[in-house]
Parts: sequence; C-alpha cells; structure tokens
Amino acid sequence: MQAQAKTISCRYRQDLPILLLVNALIAVLLTLIDERTALIDNLVISNCIGFCIWLCNWAMDRMMGDAWTRPWRMLISTPLGLLAGFALAAALGASNVIAILLHAPSQAWRWVAIAVLISGFASAFFWVLFRAQRDRAELEVQRRHAAEAQQAQTAAQLAMLQAQIEPHFLFNTLANLHSLIARDPALAQIMLEHLNDYLRASLKRTRQSSCSLAQELDLVGALLAINQIRLGERLSYLIRVPAALRGAQLPPLLLQPLVENALQHGIEPAIVGGVIEIEVEKVGTQLCLRVIDSGMGLNLNAPSQSGIGLANVRDRLMYLYEGQATLSIAGNTPSGVVAELRIPFAE
Repeated sequence: MQAQAKTISCRYRQDLPILLLVNALIAVLLTLIDERTALIDNLVISNCIGFCIWLCNWAMDRMMGDAWTRPWRMLISTPLGLLAGFALAAALGASNVIAILLHAPSQAWRWVAIAVLISGFASAFFWVLFRAQRDRAELEVQRRHAAEAQQAQTAAQLAMLQAQIEPHFLFNTLANLHSLIARDPALAQIMLEHLNDYLRASLKRTRQSSCSLAQELDLVGALLAINQIRLGERLSYLIRVPAALRGAQLPPLLLQPLVENALQHGIEPAIVGGVIEIEVEKVGTQLCLRVIDSGMGLNLNAPSQSGIGLANVRDRLMYLYEGQATLSIAGNTPSGVVAELRIPFAE
C-alpha cells in the first residue's frame, strides 16, 4: 500500500507542469470569449479550479485506489473541484462567481456554463493522460517480467547444456581408464593423476559464467595429455596462442568439445593417428579459435559428426551471443578437419 501511494503521489507531481499549462490556456480562452473579464482574474479562477480538481482526484486515489481508472469518478471530482475552486478564488481576491450566480444569475450563468464545459473537457483530458501513463507503466512491468523470465530460462538452459558437457568428458576418460588398468596399471595411475589435476582445476571454473583463455587452454592441455597417454605415438598436439590473448574472456567449455570432436572423429579412427593443433588469433573485434586435426576428415555419408559436444556449443553460442558468434566445420588439407569458433573479443 505504501509503495502504491508513493507511486500515485509521484505520478501526480510529474503532471503538475501539464496542469499549469492547461490552466493558463483555459484562462486565455475565457478572456478571449468574454472581453469584460480580466486575464489575471481568469488565471486565478482557472488555477484554483484546476488544482482543486487535481487535489480531489489525488485524495480519491489515496483512499480508493486509482481514481482515473473509472470514468464515473470524474462526475464526483469535477463538480466538487469546481465549487471549491470558485470559493478559493474568491478568497484570493478574484471575482466571487458563486455570489454573482446566486444574486444575479443572468450575468453569471453563461460564464459558469463555459467553466463547467471546459472543466469537464480538461478532466477528460487528464483521465486519458493518466490512463495512458498507467498502461505504459503496466506494459513496462510486463516487459521487465518477460525479460527476467527469459533471462532465467536462458540461464537454466545454459546450466543444463554445460552439465551435459562435463560428464561427456568424464565418461570418455573413465572408459579409457577401465581399459588401461588391465593392460598397464602404472600408466593408468599416471592418467588418473592427470584426471585428478584436471578435476581439481576445473571444479570452480566450470560453475562460472566466464573464464580466461589461459584457464581454458590449461584444461584442454590436460585433456590432450590424458589422451596422449591413451593413444601413445598416434597422437601429438601443438598449442599456438599469442601471450597477449591469453587473458581474453570466454564462456567455459567452448574449446574442449572441439578438441574432443577432433579426437573422437579424427584421430581415433585413423590408423596412423594424427596431429591436433590449436590456434588463437584476434580478427577485428572477434576472437578466433581453431582446432585443426590431420585425422580422418569429414565423412559426407555420416549422418552427423558433431555429437552432443558440438551441438551444445552451437546452442550455447545462440543463447549467449544471439547471432554474434559462429562455429564452422570445414575440411583440412590434405586430411582432417578445421573447427573454427568466432566469438566477440572481451578482455
């Protein structure tokens, strides 16, 4: 209730300049209609009537809610404000219209009729104005609620997509450990230590909305080190990133799915394995990240080579950047795939 009363009072205060302008226009109009009346007299009377009607509506708003939402309330506030305005104007030294009307109605009825008509039109004008203000305020509230709901939905979808990417890597690594334990327990122990380091470093980062490129590269390096143990000589990798770009900000887990895709669809199926290269450069206002492999290359007959990882990357780009970021997959020469990610550059 207090917030509503404060809003009503603020709205009325904002409309005071308009009220003063309307009162002045009414005074000028009355002076032009009847040259026997003085402008200063009409200014006092019109302002007294206008402010009395304004105060009546303000009081009704405070007591009964939004007085301007129901047109019939003008039938109460307008005559009350008119009578009170005439009395106040007489007290301030203007013509006593009520006394003239009572003692010489033939002299005052025309002026009073004009005042009643103008007051009615002015009240109708302010009713329309207040209704428009209220409708705009309600529309703004609805838009804000819709934006907040959309933001909450987007945040929930991003959390869901990121939660899908994290176990994707874990499941692959655990499967590799399971197969390695039987063949080489010592090497499995080393891989497990790399995995522990990876999880310890990523525990906080993966719950954040952004991270530095250096942090993302550290985790990708751990991922490649784990897979190099598993694949041996079939995998080699190279990371080329200018030092000036290592502080660039990006959402977490965007680069990792590109590397996983290169491993799963490029290096692993190739008999001789291959090389994975990671390149980062700034192109205009965008940060360009490339994951290049020399593996099997694109299979045009396969229904999809992206899997859940790249599909989630595309979805996250859509939610986070709204068309300002892209992910493209193209063939490499002489073999392999180039996955290129472009996002707006941020320090």
